[in-house]
Amino acid sequence: MESVDYQQLVSEHRDRIFTFAFYTLRHREDAEDVTQDVLIRLWNHRQRLDGDRVGAWLSRVTRNACYDVSRRRRVRNAVHPSDPEPQLERATCVEPTPDRSAEAAEFRRNLESALRDMSEPYRSIVIMREIQGASYQEIAEALERPLNTVKVYLHRARRMLRHALAEEEAHVRAS
Repeated sequence: MESVDYQQLVSEHRDRIFTFAFYTLRHREDAEDVTQDVLIRLWNHRQRLDGDRVGAWLSRVTRNACYDVSRRRRVRNAVHPSDPEPQLERATCVEPTPDRSAEAAEFRRNLESALRDMSEPYRSIVIMREIQGASYQEIAEALERPLNTVKVYLHRARRMLRHALAEEEAHVRAS
């Protein structure tokens, strides 16, 4: 793979890597660090990669890098329990009315909370499919799982999200 190919791969996959890392870690700076690390690994492995499987390889490397950051964060928090948890940076929602803006922000918080509470591999599958638009095959390769298993897990994950969001809605209405 030549440097031109590398630049093309970076422009094709950089946002996808960052998005996955951001939704997994919920911290912009950590997601930026993971993105940089993954792109460096892509550079170091560029000669050995199969062009058809680069996307799956990048997803797997990104997921593993996120796990490493999470482990380091847990160790750091165990050593320094007074450190506050990183807060999820909220993107401003551009809506025509304040009511719609508030509803959208509340839904986003509920969705992020539901994703945060979701266990692996469900969280990764939902992020890759629903947020990043990855194909089932790409997800299967990235997570090293059979295609049918990915489809079943995605179905279960969507059901979990619907249930969590409905529960939150019922809680809000009861208040």
